[in-house]
Amino acid sequence: MAPPPAVAIAPGVFRIPTVGSAATNSFALLDDDGSVTLVDTGLRSAPPKIVAGLAALGKHPSDVQRIVLTHAHPDHAGGAADLAARTGAPIAVHEGDAGFAEAGTSPPNDPSTATGRLFARLPGGGFPPVPVSEQLADGQVLAVAGGLRVVATPGHSPGHVSLLHERSRTLITGDAIFNVLGVRYSPRMLCSDFRLCRRTAHVLGELEYEQAGFTHGPEIIDGARAAVRRFLAKAVTRRTPE
Repeated sequence: MAPPPAVAIAPGVFRIPTVGSAATNSFALLDDDGSVTLVDTGLRSAPPKIVAGLAALGKHPSDVQRIVLTHAHPDHAGGAADLAARTGAPIAVHEGDAGFAEAGTSPPNDPSTATGRLFARLPGGGFPPVPVSEQLADGQVLAVAGGLRVVATPGHSPGHVSLLHERSRTLITGDAIFNVLGVRYSPRMLCSDFRLCRRTAHVLGELEYEQAGFTHGPEIIDGARAAVRRFLAKAVTRRTPE
């Protein structure tokens, strides 16, 4: 059975699956004036699914007024250039990843591990260059959909951010943490600095939210903050294998 084109997480917040039922997700935030903010754009093959998700919400690409990227990796920024052309919307990304997005290249992998060095030598990691219109900063609150706070969580990439939708109390984690077979860190081989990723993820336990959406994995509707805090507390006491 095909996954639904859009899944409600909270009032005005929807997950749009672009790979499988929840393997890779984008998000749509609906504002009171009918406009839409997209968060992440999936792989370069994702835009038709995102357009279908918008249609399921009664929205058209012309309703998209802003695109926000959590970071510059192909599964988050791959569809950005296409969607910018379809929607005419400006694209925002943290200043630490803006140069990579504009070049259409992923930040380098963590060289401190054998797998990171191996991944750094493999081909791939590219995506169509992204026309970045705005560079985001930690703590910035975007005036969309009731307030969208930028929370810097570098490590997965130099400019990785998570996002807090203040009105609905919904956290969008990006790749700071996944929800694949349970809440977990991103695999270290996919990070620019895995140790930094582990450190900065802890800020997510200090925020106030009720729901959490993950780019990889299904959302947590009930007890999201408690689930994230439990994971972070346990992760401190155990070593994550390479």
